[in-house]
Amino acid sequence: MRHLLFFLFLSGTLVAQSDNQYNLIPFPARFAGQNGQFTLTANTRVVISPATDATVRAVARTFVNQVKTANGTALTVAPTSPALGKGAHIFFSLNKKLLLGDEGYKLTVTPGRVLAEAATPKGLFYAAQTMRQLLPVGQSATATMPACAITDKPRFGYRGLHLDVSRNFMPVSFVKKYIDLMAMHKQNTFHWHLTDDQGWRIEIKKYPKLTQIGSKRAETIVGQYFQNYPQQFDNKPVGGFYTQDEIRDVVRYAQSRFVTIVPEIEMPGHALAALAAYPELGCEPTKAYQVATKWGVFDDVFCPSDKTFGFLQDVLTEVIALFPGKYIHIGGDECPKTAWKQSAFCQDLMKKNNLKDEHELQSYFIRRIEKFVTSKGRAIIGWDEILEGGLAPNATVMSWRGTEGGVAAAKQKHTVVMTPTGTCYMDYYQGNPATEPLAIGGYLPLDRVYAYEPMPAELSPAEQKYILGVQGNIWTEYTPTPEAVEYMVFPRAIAIAELGWMQAGPHNFEDFAQRLKNHLPRLAAVPVNYAKRLFDITASTQPNDQGQIQVVLKKLDSDSRIFYTLSGKEPNERSTEYIGPITLTKTTTIRAITSTGGQLTQTFTLHKGKNKPYTYAIAPGQSSNPKSAKLTDGVRGDSPRDRRQWVNFYGSDMDMTLDLGDVTSVTKVSLNFLKVILEKGFPPNSVEIALSKDGSDFKEAIAQPVKYDLNGPWDILPVVADFKTARARYVRIRAKNAGVCPVGHPSAGEKTWLATDEIVVE
Repeated sequence: MRHLLFFLFLSGTLVAQSDNQYNLIPFPARFAGQNGQFTLTANTRVVISPATDATVRAVARTFVNQVKTANGTALTVAPTSPALGKGAHIFFSLNKKLLLGDEGYKLTVTPGRVLAEAATPKGLFYAAQTMRQLLPVGQSATATMPACAITDKPRFGYRGLHLDVSRNFMPVSFVKKYIDLMAMHKQNTFHWHLTDDQGWRIEIKKYPKLTQIGSKRAETIVGQYFQNYPQQFDNKPVGGFYTQDEIRDVVRYAQSRFVTIVPEIEMPGHALAALAAYPELGCEPTKAYQVATKWGVFDDVFCPSDKTFGFLQDVLTEVIALFPGKYIHIGGDECPKTAWKQSAFCQDLMKKNNLKDEHELQSYFIRRIEKFVTSKGRAIIGWDEILEGGLAPNATVMSWRGTEGGVAAAKQKHTVVMTPTGTCYMDYYQGNPATEPLAIGGYLPLDRVYAYEPMPAELSPAEQKYILGVQGNIWTEYTPTPEAVEYMVFPRAIAIAELGWMQAGPHNFEDFAQRLKNHLPRLAAVPVNYAKRLFDITASTQPNDQGQIQVVLKKLDSDSRIFYTLSGKEPNERSTEYIGPITLTKTTTIRAITSTGGQLTQTFTLHKGKNKPYTYAIAPGQSSNPKSAKLTDGVRGDSPRDRRQWVNFYGSDMDMTLDLGDVTSVTKVSLNFLKVILEKGFPPNSVEIALSKDGSDFKEAIAQPVKYDLNGPWDILPVVADFKTARARYVRIRAKNAGVCPVGHPSAGEKTWLATDEIVVE
């Protein structure tokens, strides 16, 4: 229990004492913990004014239903009266004098009553969500709210969460659950990605083939995109779409949670599902387009013809009728220009409209759509590629390729939603990729999400007003089920929710993690298949000039304890407790647990080359981070999924020399190479390992070819050189790059790269 509470004011920080526990997420703008509790009983009423509007009554009923579901406590909504006004009840009150905006509220909990005040029903709804978090988790005989005083409002007006249902369809029941979870954490915008190359998921009455054909794909690629060469497919058809009645139902449901839906209809790229249904919309009308069965970016895009614009206007007319929100998302990302460059129609169109290149043609495309959407009283929003060739006048930019697009748009006085891949893309791994469910790649742990500051520092105060807010995204290539989506999204989306709501200033991850740890049982009670990576242990090594390995263990859950073994036995809470770096004098597997369920099993290799310096005759690729991809740190790359321990050489041979410091006996040198053929990651043709005492005269060279099957899954290939009684100070390794991808490879003729890991010297 946290007794000492920090409560944040809009313009300062104070400290208060309380005997209660508060684990509110997002944390309020202004908070004061107090002693005592309000107890809910069978006689407790949710009191509203008889004259209040229907929306407030709906908010009160939603709160009553949520409390019943979560806590088992049956409350009743009642109109106010003199008798009730003096009782121990929960009061919902509209107060137009509150200067907290449409979403702000005041909440006062005392042992004698609870008062929620707001200028709008939306504010009362968010007060109700805070009350839900003040109540205990799960069914209980006595439900109490700890006493407190809260004055709250959000930092940003746009607090979004995205869901891609095109790659893998998600049922209506899950979409509603997703919206519920958003609302619980005070997120107000649901970005619904409805169309893409792999599936069209929304019924359009005028174009029935969009769902008859475009919603179905014949099969799906097996494993990670680059995992197999050639790619393998599961031969299992995939389909699914939402009828317009289902869309209306979801929209009504979202409105009851004060969530606005932003539908996305992708254009001009990511259009294969639509082209499969209506090939005349492509640049090759006679081509047999197929709904994509694998992931990626495709050259087949909408042709900017009058027929296409007529089609898209018809589609958007039906979409606009279904979704009452301000924004229509039109995509605009990842649109290759190949088809346009090869199209005589497109080239002629560019000349007629004085467009200097295909980027300006894309701008022409977006501007025409923007003009139409604006004529319908709506506004477009698109990914930051819509900046290319000139931005449509009233467009909002969703900055995903880092923050640069958002900064550029804000400086041009366009509104922006920040959603950069490095901090907001929840299809990235959140734990050790070798043991996590398959994902697209990358690494985005919870603390890195929480460390993100959505407001770009490059903007002036006048420019900052164009930043509407922040959004988290989940793409579903590798998350085929609702349970898989939940695992990837939660709790990272909760961190993003707090970034969008909590006021500007330093955010303390340790405090957030403590609140989150106590909040997670609420997710379990829903239930939500959330990831437990908050409790993970991570390990790193630090230099040691005594020929040892020092291993540092870390955890995000600051108040748990780590216990470990070095013997290979399962650790328990009677094992050695971690209090500082672990010094290893030989190759060792550390097995560790935390008192909250975290686990770690990792092997550290101690050898004569450990921590020794090395030099390159040919520098490795720039993507090889010298701080994390070292060749002598004692950590071997253990999975093609996790590239953090690998050093890459792009289009060149590997030629490096390791200095052992002194002449010593060398009996064996070993290292590994990645095989990721489809990604152009080829093992070397041959490897030469040579030894020298002085660094110039290399002898005892062992050269060997590297043999492997071109076809098959990705792999890790070892190379070992055995020296019987050699003595040396320097070890030189030369690996011959495979050259170019062979005929038959999708990237035939392009340069290959090779990747290696720890160089082990024995």
